[in-house]
Amino acid sequence: MSDIIRRDPRAERIARNRLHPLHAAMQPAQSSWMGPNGVIRKNVHAVGFMGPNGIKRIDRSGAQQAGVTKRSASIEVQVPLHQVAAPAFFIAVVPDMIGGRLSSHDRDVLGLARQLAGADGAVLAVVFGEVKETAFDRAGVDRLLLLDSEGYAPEQQVLSLRAVDNQFAPRHWLLPDSRSGGGELGRRFAAGVGERPATRVWQVKADQCVGRAGAGLQDVTRVVPRIILAAVECAEPVSETRHEVIPVQLSTTVVPCLARIEDLGAVEVDPAAIPMAEAEFILSGGNGVKDWELFHRAAAALGATEGASRVAVDDGFMGRERQVGASGTWVTARVYVAVGISGAIQHLQGIGACDKVVAINLDPACDMVKRADLSVIGEGGAILQALIAAVDKWRSGVKRDAA
Repeated sequence: MSDIIRRDPRAERIARNRLHPLHAAMQPAQSSWMGPNGVIRKNVHAVGFMGPNGIKRIDRSGAQQAGVTKRSASIEVQVPLHQVAAPAFFIAVVPDMIGGRLSSHDRDVLGLARQLAGADGAVLAVVFGEVKETAFDRAGVDRLLLLDSEGYAPEQQVLSLRAVDNQFAPRHWLLPDSRSGGGELGRRFAAGVGERPATRVWQVKADQCVGRAGAGLQDVTRVVPRIILAAVECAEPVSETRHEVIPVQLSTTVVPCLARIEDLGAVEVDPAAIPMAEAEFILSGGNGVKDWELFHRAAAALGATEGASRVAVDDGFMGRERQVGASGTWVTARVYVAVGISGAIQHLQGIGACDKVVAINLDPACDMVKRADLSVIGEGGAILQALIAAVDKWRSGVKRDAA
């Protein structure tokens, strides 16, 4: 593991700006101060404090990683609302919306759109299919257009985008240059409207954009076109403002086209074949799991990828490739369920990027429960049995309704 301390330019900028709403939350905790009698007082509860017995206090909440305490805005702050009553122009964004939610790539593209929109423009998000996202306001969306789309239908989506182009006439179109659909859809749309898009764009300055070329070894600079296919980390995601997210609709009806590609639906994938680093739903077991056969049945019923703590791996219950943590695999799952895992600091480091953490444990004071977004206090075997029964009941109900 690298010992290089990475700077956070955004945190430093907020710490310098006393008028910023997150300024107070970004200030480091005071570890020592002078008392009324001139004696230097020390905070014995501070992370990193060395006690008289030589034991150094550590933070088991996951906020401390690699020996460096991260400053975070844990205080809920109401950021200012950005409103555009009469937009001078639109910047249209078509996010991938994997699983109906904004991905980190989508948020980067929305951040770039926010930069191009400035104070007078509005960011128009064009979303296809089912939507589960609830934080469009924090992502920088001023106007939201929801369009119906079922399965893989790029030709129909291109017709819809052309209808949006005719009605709103966006100054720029931004799509993520990804393998999840944005790259293909952007190139199809550009060919349909006769535009030459800028691809793999990672930086936009003034009227110039820079994109990767030559297997990522060269940069190509050109004038910013109407259609931009942006790469990952093309801009900072929006974090300092909230936005209105006003729904809009198309004034015309898009005529369905005859699809030349038949969509056979989603293909069932074995969760065990998904690499840990790419899994979105992980059921992880630790020393508190006593019935591993029941654990495997629960993972199969939930459709989750199996993971384990270091103790479970060392005891031989799971393979080394399933170990989660700083000494195993760092995971970025949307949902991480920890069964019988107390929460060693290495394990908490490995799940630091997970969206939602669910802890199942008998100890309500363990570190995993403190880290979790949802905690279930009880015996893991009984809770897994109840989960399997609930899933079976739900599936039988779905089959009965379908029949």
